[in-house]
This record gives sequence, C-alpha cells and structure tokens, in this order.
Amino acid sequence: MSCGCKTSGDSSHSCGTKSANGCSSVDTCGNSYKLSVFDWLSDISPSGSKVSEYVEVRFKNDRKLYYKNVNNLPLHIGSIIAVESSPGHDIGVVSLAGELVKIQMKKKNFPEDHSLKVYRLANQKDIETWQELRKKENNIKIDARKIAYGLNLEMKITDVEYQGDGSKITFYYTADSRVDFRQLIKEYAGTFRTKIDMKQIGFRQESAKVGGIGSCGRELCCSTWLTDFRSVNTNAARYQQLSINPQKLAGQCGKLKCCLNYELDSYLDVLKDFPSSSTVLQTEKGKAFCIKIDVFKKKMWFAYVENSMAWYDLDIFEVKKLISINKKGEKAPALEDLKVIENKMVTSDLIQENSVDRFEKKNRRPNKSNKDRSRDKGPKQNDEKGQNENRSNVPSKPQNNRPQKPQNDRNRSNEQKTAQNNNVAAKPVENKNPIPNQNPNQKTENKSHKKPFKKAKKKMPPKNEGNA
Repeated sequence: MSCGCKTSGDSSHSCGTKSANGCSSVDTCGNSYKLSVFDWLSDISPSGSKVSEYVEVRFKNDRKLYYKNVNNLPLHIGSIIAVESSPGHDIGVVSLAGELVKIQMKKKNFPEDHSLKVYRLANQKDIETWQELRKKENNIKIDARKIAYGLNLEMKITDVEYQGDGSKITFYYTADSRVDFRQLIKEYAGTFRTKIDMKQIGFRQESAKVGGIGSCGRELCCSTWLTDFRSVNTNAARYQQLSINPQKLAGQCGKLKCCLNYELDSYLDVLKDFPSSSTVLQTEKGKAFCIKIDVFKKKMWFAYVENSMAWYDLDIFEVKKLISINKKGEKAPALEDLKVIENKMVTSDLIQENSVDRFEKKNRRPNKSNKDRSRDKGPKQNDEKGQNENRSNVPSKPQNNRPQKPQNDRNRSNEQKTAQNNNVAAKPVENKNPIPNQNPNQKTENKSHKKPFKKAKKKMPPKNEGNA
C-alpha cells in the first residue's frame, strides 16, 4: 500500500514538501522524505531471488532502522509495513530495498543478528490509526513544553513521535547540561496516559528535524542530505582566510556551519606551497610583515612596519627567493621594486549584458550633417535639371481647368516675369532710403509685390463750441 499519489513505488519521483504543489500525504509517502535514497541497484539481483532479505524502514524525520523480511513479503520503496517494536508494533515506510540495503548496513556497522522482524503489510485500520496519532503530536508538544516550563527545567522539547500503535510516546529534547526529569516523566505519564520515552539530541540534530533555510538561500544540508556531523573548528575559517565573525560563521543551530569543512581539504593542499603567514622580510627599507594571503591567485601582501597602510602584493615564488636571501644574511631589495604588475585582461561583452539600452531600437543609418546632405543632393539636382530640360518640349496639363495659352504667349509672359523680378531685386534699397527730392506721387513697379504700410489714424481733438 502507498500514500495514494500513484508514484510511491518510483524511486526517481519526489513528492516534495507538504504544500499546495506537493503531496498531501507527505507523512506517509515513500518519496517525500528529506533523506530519500536513490536505489541504483534496483535492477540487479545477484542472489537470483526477487524478494529482499533486508529492508530499510524510515519513521518520522531522520530515524531509520533495518528489518529482516522473514515472511518473504513483496516489498518495494514506499510500502507501508508493520514492524516489530517494544512494546507492541510500529508503522513505517520502506525507504530502501534490494542489494543496496546490505551495503548501507555494512557502512553503518549495523549487526545483522540484532535486526528486528517485519510482521506484515499495514492494513487500512493500521494506516488510519497511524495518521490520527500523527495529528495529535503537535498539540502534545505544546502541552509538554508548558509542563517543562512549569517545573523550571532548563530544557527544550524539540519534537514528539508517537509509536504506530499508540503504546509509546518519544520526546526529543535539547539541553546544555544534565536534566533531572524524574518528576517530569510522572507529569507526562499522568497527562498523556501512555508510556514515556525521553531522548536527548544535539543542536545540529534539532535543526535537522525542524529544517529551515540557510544563509545561502537553500534548504539546510542537515535536513536534506547530510547524515553525519563532523566537528567544525574556527581553524577551518582561518585556513580559508575568513573573518572570525560568529554571526556569519554560525548556522541555524547556533554552531559553526557544516559547510566550512566542504572545501577545507582543497585549501590545505594549496597552502602547503605557501610560506608561513608569520614570515618577516628584512628589506633595505626596513622590516615587512605579511598581512593577507590570496589562495587562488597565489599571492601574499606585505607592508612595512613603519608604514602599514601601504600594501605590496608579491608572488609566493618571489617571497621564497626573498626568504632565501635573508637566510644568507643579506637584505632583500625594497618591496616597491618587486611589486607584481598585473596584466589586465580586456574582455568584450558579446551578449551586451552590461549595456543598459540593449533592448532599445537603434538607427541603422548614422545621422548625416548638412554638408553631407548638400553633397548628396548636388548630383541629384543636376540630374533633375537635365530631366527638366528634356521635358521642356512636352506640353504640360492645364491646371484648375483653365484654358491653355499658346506657346509663344507663354514665353512672353515668362520673359516679363523675369524682368519684373530683376527690377524688384534692384529697388528695395531705394525704398528704404528714399531721396528727398523724389516725387511722392510717382508710382513704383513693385507695389504688386510689396504691401503698403498702413499708417495709424490720428485722433483729432474735439472742437471747442465757444470758439465756433
């Protein structure tokens, strides 16, 4: 039997978390577990039998145990089964089956003699009881915290787990020191009316059970794939040239982040070629001490004792030469003469990611100046003139439905117009500065082209009636 999502037997499927897009039965689904395992040996059966001798069964959160299939039941990943427990029985989900189970048992040093038995496949009544008990766990956790707070115990109830048949409750708690919870167990037994089991866990195990989002923006490693917790020291941060800031180095659990150990080995391999960070160089201008190390560029920054604000970067090979010179009893040259000149790489933005106006439409043709336009128009005008001369002999169509004049009259009218235009162009100066002896009654030829200036009329004063 499975959770009902129709993919519980598929090891490549993952239902995800309990959300709108995830599996609604995340607590009983065989593929929604945060520490699920992909069975890459599912198609291999070296023993010749298709029935798995041992299976890995998961319970709430990260609790896993190995059971022996004594009844040769056809089990697969996602099967809900009833297994042996003390007292009674427990309900779990098969998380791994096949030959890969023996490899995991050997890796975790799990003895095959002490493995418990698989009773049967869970029936519908077992699943309903199991789901009802799961719904009660949150309210029981709140009540348990109130009781512990009333007894003034320095502990925190992290999680509560019901056994499949409801005969036992396991309380997981965290505490900095040893806690005397004898009175607490009596209070719990009287309140919840069942057998009580207390288990102390560490802060890293607590964060693995609760889950969360790390500073990197992803889900915590301890709640997704990390199963073993190695000790983390501040030396790991020093080797990686990180600032010793507890707020940045601490994780959700309050301890140092587990990811500090991920790249520590590679840093240690590279640092073998580096001189000691406490190296002091004897130069002509004085003593110089190391301030900073760049592991990737293989450089070391030095500064003088008298002027610590000026830093000089040197390659590790150059630093080794200076150390060998100092061992001979000689002083090394000044750091200014040995400073490394970096060759800056010129990169081209082919995709134009850094361009702000990369989505705007640009003019394909550049804007031309007035001189270029005049040059372009010159030969075209000459061509147009030549075409007009060729077309001069062709009679034009009448405009505005007026009768067309004969060709000779048209030539005469054109000659008269050119003569008038020449006179008009020659006489504007004479009109602006008229000669005083000129007769004002004389008529000019350019009146048809130039509008006369209208003088404002003067208002005459009213006549005095007495004088009249």
